[in-house]
Amino acid sequence: MAQFGFENDIHSILKLDMPITNAPMARWQRKASSSNASALSPGKSANVSLSTTKTPSKTPGKNKKQTPSKMGGDRFIPTRNSKQMDVASFLLTKENETVDTNEQNATSENQKAMSISLNGYNIEEAKILHLGGKPLNAPEGYQNNLKVLYSQGATPASVKKTRYISSTPDRILDAPELRNDFYLNLLDWSSCNVLAVALHNCVYLLDASQGEITLLMKLEREEDYICSLSWTKEGSYLAIGTSDCQTQLWDVYNQKHLRSMASHTSRVVSLSWNDHVLSSGSRSGHIHHHDVRVANHHIATLTGHSQEVCGLQWSPDGRYLASGGNDNMVYVWPRVQDGPANQAVHCWDEHQGAVKALAWCPWQPNILASGGGTSDRHIRIWNVNSGSCISSLDTQSQISSLVFAPNYKELVSAHGYAHNNVVIWKYPSLSRVAELNGHEDRVLSLILSPDFSTVATVAGDETIRMWKSFELDPIKKKTKERLAKSTSGVIHQSIR
Repeated sequence: MAQFGFENDIHSILKLDMPITNAPMARWQRKASSSNASALSPGKSANVSLSTTKTPSKTPGKNKKQTPSKMGGDRFIPTRNSKQMDVASFLLTKENETVDTNEQNATSENQKAMSISLNGYNIEEAKILHLGGKPLNAPEGYQNNLKVLYSQGATPASVKKTRYISSTPDRILDAPELRNDFYLNLLDWSSCNVLAVALHNCVYLLDASQGEITLLMKLEREEDYICSLSWTKEGSYLAIGTSDCQTQLWDVYNQKHLRSMASHTSRVVSLSWNDHVLSSGSRSGHIHHHDVRVANHHIATLTGHSQEVCGLQWSPDGRYLASGGNDNMVYVWPRVQDGPANQAVHCWDEHQGAVKALAWCPWQPNILASGGGTSDRHIRIWNVNSGSCISSLDTQSQISSLVFAPNYKELVSAHGYAHNNVVIWKYPSLSRVAELNGHEDRVLSLILSPDFSTVATVAGDETIRMWKSFELDPIKKKTKERLAKSTSGVIHQSIR
């Protein structure tokens, strides 16, 4: 009862139905009083008595004023009914009541479940500012239908993923009695994953898959030595150039010496295969073509270089033979059946040092890379179709070997004085990607593995180092293997 009495008192205080006695005078009252004061001015005293005795004229449209009917009615005051007061009183009294904990827990659980179903997360646990830690993960199966119109962050397609390149070799092998001669080519890697290395007058084979090392051959005379090695495309046969002007052919699987081909007058320092034709370069400056299928193997002689031919490489498509020599020249020769054998397609003299390093681009057969010796130290990229030099780079070091790495489209160079290291360049920009340091003497040769993931280097410090720098990531590797399987399946079907 006390509560309702309190409400009635408040209601009576707030009720404004009665006129306000202490309110200011209304505007129409102020105007009427001012008009009466003007009628009593001194200049019009004679007419006052007459006007007071007469009734005012009721002429339509004159002196007609609409005035409020009640005093104090010039402001609008909202009506406050009893229902609003009842609601306010209920809310005030409910704050002081004790709430049942069970009922509160049930309500909070219901709100949490409803929030999760609507928003995907509990809204009471969400944070407006998240200063650390991982962001909240969307629930499984959640799809956001909103489209991003603008973003300052880089999109996933434009983000460049950098791979990790180890600065230490994967394997290190001792190579005792290795000849520290810049002009020799003492290392080659077959398509069957067998690495051949020449140590003085012996040739050793390393099975890179099993790790087994076998002795293939040894020259009879101790003063003779191995000058060059080259595998056939199938990896079954190995050509060996010697200091006694011989070119030997060996069956690796049977470890059998097949034949010796004598045609040069000086040591054979470079070899390169093109199907059944073996090309050899010697200190005399001559290049000989050998058809290993016939008894009269010497089928052509290329005479262009004036000094030792230390670099020799056939292009991937077999159309051109590139040769580099100690006379600082680079020649490009055609196949025997495509034109005169002794007429070069191109002859470049831009290098200022011996050109031993030659490499054809596997994904662009018309691109040739060449590297100069100590007096030059430049990598030059040539377009064989146009005969022009596309780009040139000063490496500040002697270049002994070049190879293209197709997995990441890069160019790898081996260096002698003064850096004695291996450098990976991005092609075609020739920007430096990484340096592989570890050799204590000049790097003599560099060769790429058949899966294009590893490079092997041999140096004057009598060590062979294997650098696993070009491994594909698992996704790219699976895609490449799947493509290879599909291609091989098509080949088998066509054969059958």
